[in-house]
Amino acid sequence: MTTFGIDLGTTYSCIAHIDADGRTVISKNADGDEVTPSAVFFESASNVIVGKQAKLVAKISPDQVVTLIKRSMGQPGVTLTFHGVAHTPESISALILKELVQAVEQTTDEKVTDVVITVPAYFGIREREATRNAGVIAGLNVLNLVPEPVAAALHYEALSAGQDQTILVYDLGGGTFDTTVIQMRGHDISVVCTEGDHELGGADWDERIAGWLLERFMADNPESGAQQSEEFLQQLANEAEDIKRSLSRMEAKGHSMSFDGGKARVELTRVELERMTADLLDRTFQMTQRTIDTARQKGVTTFDQVLLVGGSSRMPAVVAGLRERFGFEPRLTDPESAVAKGAARFALIESVKIALPDRDDRTDAEPAAVSVVAAQLGISTEQVETLAAKRVTSVVPRAFGVQVQNKRHPDADGDGNIVDHILRANDALPAKPPTRQYYTSSPDQTEIELPVYEQAGEVESARVDANRQIGTGLISGLPPLRQGSPIDVFVEMGETGALRVRAVELTTGREALVELQVDGLTQAEVAQARIAVAQYAVGN
Repeated sequence: MTTFGIDLGTTYSCIAHIDADGRTVISKNADGDEVTPSAVFFESASNVIVGKQAKLVAKISPDQVVTLIKRSMGQPGVTLTFHGVAHTPESISALILKELVQAVEQTTDEKVTDVVITVPAYFGIREREATRNAGVIAGLNVLNLVPEPVAAALHYEALSAGQDQTILVYDLGGGTFDTTVIQMRGHDISVVCTEGDHELGGADWDERIAGWLLERFMADNPESGAQQSEEFLQQLANEAEDIKRSLSRMEAKGHSMSFDGGKARVELTRVELERMTADLLDRTFQMTQRTIDTARQKGVTTFDQVLLVGGSSRMPAVVAGLRERFGFEPRLTDPESAVAKGAARFALIESVKIALPDRDDRTDAEPAAVSVVAAQLGISTEQVETLAAKRVTSVVPRAFGVQVQNKRHPDADGDGNIVDHILRANDALPAKPPTRQYYTSSPDQTEIELPVYEQAGEVESARVDANRQIGTGLISGLPPLRQGSPIDVFVEMGETGALRVRAVELTTGREALVELQVDGLTQAEVAQARIAVAQYAVGN
């Protein structure tokens, strides 16, 4: 059975697989395009439209179209209601996945069941679990999640004939940004370090352009009500993306606007665009610098290649800035489809490893077992051997820790609380740091609460408000404890990003175990959403 890699993007998505000849194939949608806009139009209570037409309809039905939903993945309490039905970011993302899958099944004889879905490298526990749930709600078997830069590196490895390389991936997508250092050595692909922002991407450039267009229109038509028209503002947003794309090829782009009898003709130059968005680009370079500094601390001082990924990396200012600030000569290789193509390779690797669960990566598999797997997957035994030997490892995306009291700490809040990080960002996975010991803060405690937090900002901080709570453990039913009773806390993260926190009260030996993926949607909510999504007719 064919396994598929899905690039579930903020602004565009696509799906790919490896064919019987070992070639990566991007499946085209009903419009004949390789990428599908991540836009969902709730046309009625029973019908939704996903993709290009949804973006176009947004001009006349802005309240019924959802875009950039990936930026809300994993955010608690986010619901959007259409035709009396409440939707979460997971269920809306599931509709995008459903459209991608439907396009494959309508144009080929393939049945899409087993998939790998990409996530930004900097996605935390909540966002990753939300992405996995989106796949489940869409009726898919999610084999794994793969960081987007890792997927891009897998695609690049295929193009570079498997040479040993250390690469820096600069991934500026439509709604997210990551910069990641990856080493490729033999059969091993390992992430050295990563940093990013899942609320920074090409859409922010589009927003600046749309704002400039509106400002120029209002300057020529000061009495116009254009800025109160959601339809006009949505139109500017759509046109802004086209202007941005044009300015990657042209020095200037003219544009005409009209609303309720008012008209304006403007011209935006590439120089002006770069001036008005310089701060956005600088944010990506600041993160790139921190990634380079972290890599240096880990012994990586040179890069064989700098890869540009994501459609927004086509902007000339990106290449010019990387060359000027860092001395890099970046390489642009399939920026829009590299992630999906790499995800397809990762999906095939995962399917082989699942089919050969008892195989040691460093030893030969049973020839008969390899032959069976090759027949099941429609690939050669040589490909099975190569893929089974492949080892892909990543790092902890953010710092994780527990809330404790330390009134003397400079970052303590009014109640004396801080977040003590036990797992640090860019620790290699699997990560199992030494046990941390804490003590009860008041006498006669009969229960101990263990709030688990994840780093929220770009830089690690002990301040509680610079982190976000992702779970809670509780040790209850204790006899009254003396103040200062010891508690051991163990925090570890497996290769797939699953977080496990265990606390043991040493006087009684009682413990609390927090196994996160995360306290997001419950299994019942996922099942309910799956039923609701299955009832929609999805069109393109």
